[in-house]
Amino acid sequence: QYSPDSVAGADGELDPTEVTFPGCPCRSSSCTAPECPCLHHGHSYSGLCLRLAEQQQQHFSKPVFECNSLCCCGESCQNRLVQRGLQLRLQVFRTRSKGWGVRALEPIPKGRFVCEYAGEVLGFAEAQRRIQAQNPQEPNYIIAVREHLHDGQVMETFVDPTRVGNVGRFLNHSCEPNLFMVPVRVDSMVPKLALFAAADISAGEELSYDYSGRFHNSPGASREHKPLEEENSQRKPCYCGSRTCASFLPWDSSLFSTP
Repeated sequence: QYSPDSVAGADGELDPTEVTFPGCPCRSSSCTAPECPCLHHGHSYSGLCLRLAEQQQQHFSKPVFECNSLCCCGESCQNRLVQRGLQLRLQVFRTRSKGWGVRALEPIPKGRFVCEYAGEVLGFAEAQRRIQAQNPQEPNYIIAVREHLHDGQVMETFVDPTRVGNVGRFLNHSCEPNLFMVPVRVDSMVPKLALFAAADISAGEELSYDYSGRFHNSPGASREHKPLEEENSQRKPCYCGSRTCASFLPWDSSLFSTP
């Protein structure tokens, strides 16, 4: 079932459509920092692109909070980008060795929002149950995103587009990707998993991101570990073809471990 936005999972633990953030009081047509509380603590957009410079200069990246449905600013506010959804021409196509993939049908500049990775938002228990119910031949679409806070806490988000999802489910992994993922919050603490261009992308180029979270993140931010030799039988080979290919798709032991 195609859905442009994430939906509550069957476990009912999280509802991404619930509005829990207060709106900003800005009366201007487009909010600016530092006056707007939505922009006060986070990254901001420059036109249709995410500003990347600060993120690369500090140990932790800033969060991204967009204006929401309770904000006083208008729909034309420049701090409303990911919530508008897919604006680019993309194509799902059959690749030579990786199954389905997604390519751009128009040039995409660096920093531009491309699409969301949308699906059912699950709690950890349901995500683990679904992973362990899969057989090794089935494709796994469940993604685990972990945000490391300054006080040592870790916020986890699990999204499964297997049954309900959007074009993001067809994006392939690459060890040298041209997209990177940023959790973007609009109405609540449940983030949208937004994919932005990591470099200028040409028309016809396949789109990919690093499933492990290594790309554009601090070393050690991923829970991926070097698996035991016997675990390699459960891992899927990587066919990205990059010079730094790790040979296997990323591995998350917390979801694949037996109870």
